[in-house]
Amino acid sequence: MEFKVRDLSLADRGRAQIEWAERHMPVLVKLRSLYADRKPLEGVRISASLHVTKETAVLVRTLLAWGATVSLAPCNPLSTQDDVAAALVEEGVSVFAWRGMSGDEYMWAIRVVGLRDPDIVMDDGGDLHVMLHEELRDRAVRVWGGTEETTTGVIRLRALERAGRLLYPVVAVNNARTKYLFDNRYGTGQSTVDGILRATNILVAGKVAVVAGYGWVGRGIAMRLRGMGARVIVTEVDPIKALEAVMDGFEVMPMARAARLGDIFITATGNKDVIRAEHMLEMKDGAILANAGHFNVEVSVEDLERISVSKRVVRPYVEEYTLKNGKRLYLLAEGRLVNLVAAEGHPSEVMDMSFSNQALAVLYVKENRGKLERRVYDVPPGQDEMIARLKLETMGIEIDELTEEQRRYLESWKG
Repeated sequence: MEFKVRDLSLADRGRAQIEWAERHMPVLVKLRSLYADRKPLEGVRISASLHVTKETAVLVRTLLAWGATVSLAPCNPLSTQDDVAAALVEEGVSVFAWRGMSGDEYMWAIRVVGLRDPDIVMDDGGDLHVMLHEELRDRAVRVWGGTEETTTGVIRLRALERAGRLLYPVVAVNNARTKYLFDNRYGTGQSTVDGILRATNILVAGKVAVVAGYGWVGRGIAMRLRGMGARVIVTEVDPIKALEAVMDGFEVMPMARAARLGDIFITATGNKDVIRAEHMLEMKDGAILANAGHFNVEVSVEDLERISVSKRVVRPYVEEYTLKNGKRLYLLAEGRLVNLVAAEGHPSEVMDMSFSNQALAVLYVKENRGKLERRVYDVPPGQDEMIARLKLETMGIEIDELTEEQRRYLESWKG
């Protein structure tokens, strides 16, 4: 079995981490046991580009229990938990990931798993899908289908679909309500603040926090920061989302104005160059820059380097840039996902639903091989509701059921 990880001697510690996550992911564990006997993925080759974390390991264990062969690369050079990577190798997974990969090493790992003749492709961010479409088309044309975990990846796949270049069907796991309403909002909201606090140990209360983007990720971050006593400003380009932020009680203004006011800046847009040189030059001395979007393009590190006279590492994952005007700005996690670089990513409880969607989407692709068009699909109808019901059940929460009379009333055109 091929693999490349940092240190196999970390496997025991990794197993303990995976077991901890497993205890907090009861829905996925229940789904694993429901299908394990019939091995629905027997002989299926899966290539995945995902954050190599303890939660991902619970998903991979589920796929293995269903009979799959899994090859795993990271979807971020700095998010791999090396102990988890080692544990997965010992469980039979071909892992090509270690924390602190260079850009070339990262793309090498993506290419390696793409070359392993996958039947199904799982991705978070779209790098593996794009690699298959641009450089490994001979492999891509044989792929049955894939899944995509995050907003950024879905945007890239929709662009491929619009251009008529998508070579296999993909299930947009990110679009499941039991994913984005919880993972994006509560998971990223909490873990982003966690990453900022672990990196800096600052007091949030009393600070002015600027959140760029008011999608589900941005609103989750804004909510958590306000809950910790920050005064929160939101920047947006979408008038409807901006109006939502106003009516949720946040100040809304352009980044050009917010730049002069903020103590902490967090980007969550999925777009590039959200914070640029003209904003940085207006910021307070000591302002902190963090990113919660998938790629390290939202805070323009290129601009920051260009307008600085020096930089140094002052804490793990905290770089101090001294600008030409004498001010100091602090960039967290090299501008990459702060919640996964400086912390551990989303809590296991919220990934329970996201990865349950991933696992069921893989089953859907396998069971509908050859029947799906080359386009981006939402998760199958009913999957969201099933996962939500299972989650409530594992939490010991009961809800009401409609009576037959109520159902008929709701389906009738009469008042």
